[in-house]
Amino acid sequence: MSFIELTRDGHVATVTIRRAERRNAVTLEMMQDLERISREFLHDEQTRVVIFRAEGKDFSVGADLQASPSQRAGASMIMRRRGAEFGAQLMRSMQEIPQPTICAVQGIATGAGGCITSACDFRVGADNARVGYGEVKLGINLMWHAVPICVHLVGPARAKQMIMTGRLFDAATLERWGFLDQVVPLADLDAAAREMAEVYAALPPNSVQMIKKSINHVAGALDRAVMHMDADQWLLSSLTDDYKEAVSAFFEKRPPSFTGN
Repeated sequence: MSFIELTRDGHVATVTIRRAERRNAVTLEMMQDLERISREFLHDEQTRVVIFRAEGKDFSVGADLQASPSQRAGASMIMRRRGAEFGAQLMRSMQEIPQPTICAVQGIATGAGGCITSACDFRVGADNARVGYGEVKLGINLMWHAVPICVHLVGPARAKQMIMTGRLFDAATLERWGFLDQVVPLADLDAAAREMAEVYAALPPNSVQMIKKSINHVAGALDRAVMHMDADQWLLSSLTDDYKEAVSAFFEKRPPSFTGN
């Protein structure tokens, strides 16, 4: 069963995450579907804007920790490294969508949810939106090549706050920092994203897409060179006692006790 739905209405395409019963926790299969759909837009000349949204109260609470261990069980280190690099591949596929992309964010978007949100060109947040990167609370680094994207959006000091603390930041703060481009009442979220989409859909598509590509290349010229090791950093951190303690504490619903081992 696919939890990712693609619909089209005129020149606007909408990609919807549909796993509300699990707060849109992201599985490997969902990542693969998002990557595949993102690549399809390379051959789509009718779509001029893509909206990413999610059903339910939360955009996404991040990776499904119950699904993750089974994906790595018994795999060789070679395949674990390749698997760990898939998140960055997903982010590239989203960033390389030729058309402008808009993310409509409600509730919590953290971990994988925060990464997907940041990979879009623009972000419209509901007034109840809270976004962050919770990986540090599991004793691991932020990967998926998402670090430089966050730095580009909010600057180094605020990126350190978001990534090093693992906190969720409210919509008003994120709009002030430049992470969110617009904040609207929850009831108006989809309409606001659509209104923004119509602005870009009415513009000359060749010019808009060339401008997007140029700006992305200027802003992220060194991103891949700097972040090529983030998957290996994750593999290292996932072997630590702190990681095992963090995961155990998460499922046991207790505060973790970290030792640095």
